[in-house]
Order: sequence, then C-alpha cells, then structure tokens
Amino acid sequence: MGNRNNVTVFILLGFSQNKEMEALCFVLFLFCYITIWLGNVLIIISITCTQLIDQPMYVFLNYLALSDLCYTSTVTPKLMMDLLSEKKIISYNNCMAQLFLIHFLGAIEIFILTGMAYDRYVAICRPLHYTVIMSRQRCNSIIMVCCTGGFLHSASQFLLTIFLRFCGPNEIDHYFCDVYPLLKLACSNTTIGLLVIVNSGLIALVTFVILMVSYVLILYTIRVYPAESRSKALSTCGCHITVVVLFFVPVFFIYMRPNRTFPEDKVFALFYTIIAPMCNPLIYTLRNLEMKDAIRKMWRHQNRLERKQVLCGPF
Repeated sequence: MGNRNNVTVFILLGFSQNKEMEALCFVLFLFCYITIWLGNVLIIISITCTQLIDQPMYVFLNYLALSDLCYTSTVTPKLMMDLLSEKKIISYNNCMAQLFLIHFLGAIEIFILTGMAYDRYVAICRPLHYTVIMSRQRCNSIIMVCCTGGFLHSASQFLLTIFLRFCGPNEIDHYFCDVYPLLKLACSNTTIGLLVIVNSGLIALVTFVILMVSYVLILYTIRVYPAESRSKALSTCGCHITVVVLFFVPVFFIYMRPNRTFPEDKVFALFYTIIAPMCNPLIYTLRNLEMKDAIRKMWRHQNRLERKQVLCGPF
C-alpha cells in the first residue's frame, strides 16, 4: 500500500503541544482507561458467572461491554503513549489498520444498541411471545448480524481510504486515524467524502431513527401499565436512551456533514471513544437492580471462598 504514496508515516498532532497539559491529559486518560477496564470486566464477569447470561438483554449487554473494551483499546493506549512521546508518529499500515478496527468495532456497538432496543421492544410490547421470539438462537443470530454489518461498514470505509494518494503533508490534526482527517491530507480526488457521509452518516442516522421509533412505541405501550411495572420499564429504557444519546450525538456532529474538519472534532470524538465506554458500566449497573444483585452475589461468593481458604489453610 505504501508504494502508491510518498507518505509512509503520519504525525498525530493530538490535543496539545504543551508538556504540562499533556501530562495532565495522560493522568486523566489513564484513570479513564482503568475505569473502563474495571467497569466492563465487572459487567462481563457478573453476567457470565450468574444466571443473567440466560436472559437476552444481558447477553447483549455482555457483548456491548466486550465491544467497549476492544473499541477503546484501539485508541486509548496509543493516545497515552503519544502524550509521553516526543514524536507522535504512526505508520501508514498501522494507520489503516486502526481506521478499520475503529469503524468495525464502532459499527458493532451501534448495531448491538439496536439489538438491545429490539429486545426491550419485544419484552414490553409483546411479552407473551418474548421467550419464543428472543430465543438463544435468535440472540446469537442478532450478534452475528451485528458483527457482519460492522465488517461490511468498516471494509467499505477502508477500501475508500486506501485508494487515496498522499503526496506530502503528513500531519493528522487528531489523536487517531479517521477518514476525514486523512481526506484533508490526500492529494487525489476527495469527492470520496460524499461516500463517507452516505456510509457512516447514513448508517448512524437510520440506526438512530430506528432506536427512537422503538422507544416511542415502548413509551406508548407502557402508558396503561401499573405504576410499578411502568417505573421498571422506564428505568431500563432510560439507561438505554442515555447511552444512545451519549454515543450518537458526537457521531452526528462528525459524520453528518460535508468533508470538513474542525478543532472540536477531537473533543467530540472523546465521547464515543473514551467517555461512553467509561459511562456505560455506571449507567447499566447503578440503575439496574438485577445487575446490582448479581454483583453482590459475586462479592459474597468471593468472600465465602476466601473464608474457606483461611479456615482450611495450614496452621
């Protein structure tokens, strides 16, 4: 791929050239990354090691936590390394690989959120048919569709980008490789930007509309429910809507516009690369009684095991 270009490496400008600011950002992002790992691993363990793994909603939540971990790990470690480095460089091939993985995992996350909304729609609007419709086989099929859709989206973005030619400037005004910052550097025809809008922007828009329609139908259905059932449904849907807004609003700002880049893009990108993966565990555990019960059971089980080891240990 590098033979078609004069550029073999890119320089990532990141957030700031001020050393003190970079040190502060490193500490902040290190805290965020540790929190992301602790929160999402806790969710994965709490679901896979309890009976929650048999419930479709938690199957999707389990995969959402896994995709969050993988997604943020394609960006955050490199970002933290660059904050401590004099030269913030990335090779052409690694840049293309990062672009592919970011769009692949990001699209999977969007589609999983859609699957979760469908699950809640069936549970609330068609409760008598829920166990038949949302069987384990159906859940696995939805996850496979999410992964396939993510791959097709990412492959198209990747193929659009590798045919760009880079002749000279190699400074990317961002902290990771993405399509719009690369289009800004390309010396070949960049009408490809319209295809990027159709691909990323349209997928995000259509998915968001589907999500909102499903939640409107849910809210319409629960209006006749008893107060307790209505409160539980609203709590669950409120968690989902919070996550959707936190993820989609920055995506719209960046991808639903003509081929232009703004300094604010880096700040908005933080929401879906770091802040959303960090907040998702808090949103889904603090307002979810079943998740909190599962965590308590895990904690009590661990304490019992430790006490047995102490009692049975050598004197």
